[in-house]
Amino acid sequence: MQPQPYITGFKPADSGALSRFLPPLEEGVISAWLSLQTLTGNWLLDPFGFSPRLVLEAARSGYRVLVTANNPITRFLLEIFANPPPESEFIAGLADLGAVKKGDERLASHLQSLYSSTCEKCNGQIQVEVFLWKKGEDVPYAKIYKCGHCNDEGEKVTNDEDKEKAKKVAETDTLHRSRLFEKVVSLNDEDRIYAEEAIEHYLPRPLYALSTIINRLDGLEISAERKRALTALVLLACDAGNTLWSYPEERKRPKQLSIPNQFREHNIWNMLERGVGLFAESGSPVVCEAYPKKIPESGGILIYEGRLKDLANQVKREIPIAAVIGSVPRPNQAFWTLSALWAGWLWGKDFVEPYKIALRRRRYDWAWNATALFAMFNYLNELLADGVPVFGLLPEPEPAFLTSAMTATWCAGFDLQSVALRTELDPVQIVWKSSQKPKVEKVNQEKFKHALQTFLSERSEPAKYFYVHLAGLINLTQQNTLKQNEDEFDETFRKINHLFETALKDENVFVHYSTSENVDTGMWDVVSIRRRWLSSPKDISKPAAYSTTAEEIESLSDKIEKAIVNYLQKNPNAIFLEVEEDLYKQFTGLMTPSKGLIYAVLNSYASNDDKPRWKLRDEDISSVRREEVKNIFNILAEIGKRLNYDSSLDDKVLTWSENKKPVRKFRVMASALVNKALENADEQTILVIPGGRAT
Repeated sequence: MQPQPYITGFKPADSGALSRFLPPLEEGVISAWLSLQTLTGNWLLDPFGFSPRLVLEAARSGYRVLVTANNPITRFLLEIFANPPPESEFIAGLADLGAVKKGDERLASHLQSLYSSTCEKCNGQIQVEVFLWKKGEDVPYAKIYKCGHCNDEGEKVTNDEDKEKAKKVAETDTLHRSRLFEKVVSLNDEDRIYAEEAIEHYLPRPLYALSTIINRLDGLEISAERKRALTALVLLACDAGNTLWSYPEERKRPKQLSIPNQFREHNIWNMLERGVGLFAESGSPVVCEAYPKKIPESGGILIYEGRLKDLANQVKREIPIAAVIGSVPRPNQAFWTLSALWAGWLWGKDFVEPYKIALRRRRYDWAWNATALFAMFNYLNELLADGVPVFGLLPEPEPAFLTSAMTATWCAGFDLQSVALRTELDPVQIVWKSSQKPKVEKVNQEKFKHALQTFLSERSEPAKYFYVHLAGLINLTQQNTLKQNEDEFDETFRKINHLFETALKDENVFVHYSTSENVDTGMWDVVSIRRRWLSSPKDISKPAAYSTTAEEIESLSDKIEKAIVNYLQKNPNAIFLEVEEDLYKQFTGLMTPSKGLIYAVLNSYASNDDKPRWKLRDEDISSVRREEVKNIFNILAEIGKRLNYDSSLDDKVLTWSENKKPVRKFRVMASALVNKALENADEQTILVIPGGRAT
């Protein structure tokens, strides 16, 4: 396996429509990867259909992308992002909806009245943006608003009028709840109970508002384009109306249908108005058709409304796939269940039928995830020629997700080519190639332990368990030992976890910095490196298992610091993306530096007064720093003289002595490269660094 540079995007993950459920992927990653490939043909396949933005970016890069999308919601998002209606259609559609009568009122006025209240300061009429609830209570305890009369704003306690309004809406809740049931499942449907459980995650007021809006939407006589625009806005309102919006915002990306202890109720009409900009700014249009229609060679999207299993034979005959791309899905019971609800509300029961399994299933464990991924990759390998690259992004990674995905792909016969990781908060980037299924080997625990030791030794600094786990999975993949033929996936995961626990608990090899005994907590290091940090040179006894000399030990962070400074010396006025790209070419695979570390070094050595360009500060030019170090030595010697100490200078260390015995040693540094300084330090040594290096 050849470690590859991590590919950074030029724009952060999108924060638009339904972004809390869609993969958080930086824009620019997939187009950058494609630009590095030499592909025979321009057909790409996304077998997951989980990330509309990723597919659009590939299509805009000039490729034809075949997407399997059995989730009606992600399919609709892909279609609306690919060819968004003009902003005027969104505005006109919302105006048409708002003008519909509800009794004697306009619908917009009626729905806004549900969220009307009085300002605590001036008693003027205001629109509440958010009501705050506690789980299990029947009235909100607080509200958030900004008064247009006196500018009073913030979180305020609800009054009696607010509480009575909530109770009054709840009186007709059963009727509106039943109407929305009927749009998802019929009365005698065995899945009705699951729809009822899902819809319990809507309070009476937003449910009433949604029921009223959807009912009026069905009867509106407007153009198809305007109907698409209005449907997109109503989809946002469907998400805004559920109880998964925690307060304070702790669960930004919910995975389970569970009501937080405190949560927000949004103003539904306000959310419709805010949605206009989210869809109208989707970028340049892309040709988007449903299979088996044709799309131009210049690029576009072809959507197959079904599963990869059903498409496999047809693709193999008709469409030569040059590469596979996609965001590997992780379980999300909340989104998958709500997608079934929303599809029924917006388009009727027929759209729910192929996706009803999402209503039934309540728990998704990692063994289930691995089984589903294995089935998908198994079909995928059957339709691909050998050697077709697969670029997979694993967003929101965690050890269990990585184990699930890497085990499933290995079992399906995909050969691991590279893994790149920046931080555990960023998507892991993995490249596989379609191949033959591997010959399974037995695990050699000593080889596995040595692989973990080698990885930590190369970093020369402690690492979180997440990094260690990924390094171990890579080794098991390379050794063809991830899963034994006789084991199910749940048994495989137990064995893998046991393997890590057994290896890491060897205290002669590994050091665990944690208040907990659980291996997935704290930081991990190897004993040989720790001894060098904590012992003086003459006390170091080198274990046979690790033979690096003192001169060779340099921590990953120190190497990164030196690389950034060297780059700035050669490339003044560089922008951050240029610095980042240069670093990622040097520090590949699991050694990629975080943005936080890069910024810490840049802010320590450089300034970006001429934004966005970074330039070494005048005081960090080498000649200036050397003079400053001399001045510091003179100051330390002067202070020592006042304290009646004799001072002597040896290279970079100034020593205060009393009766010819050392009292204090000062190692003066121009950088934050503390490794080598600590190699020669003892209990009398004080490291002196520039203030700008503190971070």
